[in-house]
Amino acid sequence: MRVLILANMDIGLYKFRKELIEELLSRGNEVYISLPDGDLVRPFEKMGCTFIDTPVDRRGINPKTDFGLFQHYRKMMKEVNPDLIITYTIKPNIYGGIAARLAGKQYAVNITGLGTAFENAGLIRTVVVNLYKFALKKAKVIFFENSNNKDELLSFGCCDKEKTVVLNGAGVNTETYAYQPYPNNNVVKFLFVGRVMKEKGIDELFAAMRRLVAEGQKCFLDVVGPFEENYKEKLEEYEKAGWLKYHGYQENVIPFIAACDCFVLPSYHEGMANTNLECASSGRPIITSNIPGCREAIVEGSGLLCEPKNNESLYEAMKAMIEKTREEREQMGQVGRKHMEDVFDKKKVVEETIKHLM
Repeated sequence: MRVLILANMDIGLYKFRKELIEELLSRGNEVYISLPDGDLVRPFEKMGCTFIDTPVDRRGINPKTDFGLFQHYRKMMKEVNPDLIITYTIKPNIYGGIAARLAGKQYAVNITGLGTAFENAGLIRTVVVNLYKFALKKAKVIFFENSNNKDELLSFGCCDKEKTVVLNGAGVNTETYAYQPYPNNNVVKFLFVGRVMKEKGIDELFAAMRRLVAEGQKCFLDVVGPFEENYKEKLEEYEKAGWLKYHGYQENVIPFIAACDCFVLPSYHEGMANTNLECASSGRPIITSNIPGCREAIVEGSGLLCEPKNNESLYEAMKAMIEKTREEREQMGQVGRKHMEDVFDKKKVVEETIKHLM
């Protein structure tokens, strides 16, 4: 079988879907990947994938560039002539889904999150809903990473319920993210891994840290991830203040996870936050938002939930984590590790995905 995969960037596809692609290749399938060129494209090619360079403007709606992407997909599908098309993220899902439908191809769509378009009623949401309706109509299967995203699209009439499947996110490789011995730090080291942007709750995280430090709480924040918005001046200010270190994008985040006492992700919306899964699998307690795509990573005793866009709620959760003993935090990490093994193991998620694809 010839499989064409559409995505918006190499990093996400490699980090979260590598094992699925390896499984597809091991079954004798030809795999083509269509996304913008990047450093992790070469490992895909070494695996045996054929790469098709496809520029994708990941943010915003520009009718001209979006129509260009749609036309690119149409041409590519004629040339590759795939037996199955798999799409990831919003624009490949919509424009790739529409192109696959018009080409009469079998296709599977992965809803990894609904994005900001669904947060408020208005013209943009109306446009996106109508695009989804057309794109998903003839899909073979529509994968979701949480049931709330599924229910929301169903409520708008975007897809047929019998075609929907809720996976446990992309899962987590519990061998790659093996249990890490809990550190003996002099201060409680919090860790944020992700795109440095408002929607990840970075403003609330900075506000909570400023307040904790002002009160004399012994804590520190490591920030790992690329800029999506301009926070450079704030990060430099907080580094000078002595309670933050910005590390930029890191291909390997495991040493940062191993060194931290607690992972924090106060995001506004997620499909399934993979960083929560990776840190829990590594044996670290989690503080994250009480929203679909985040709260699933926590069971009783493995972490704390805070309300999104709420400085006070995040502050209280972080303060509560600081006030716990090292042994209590270590125990929370062990509970989280077991939850990952039981529910989110990557092998189980890949097996479930393949079952619905083939």
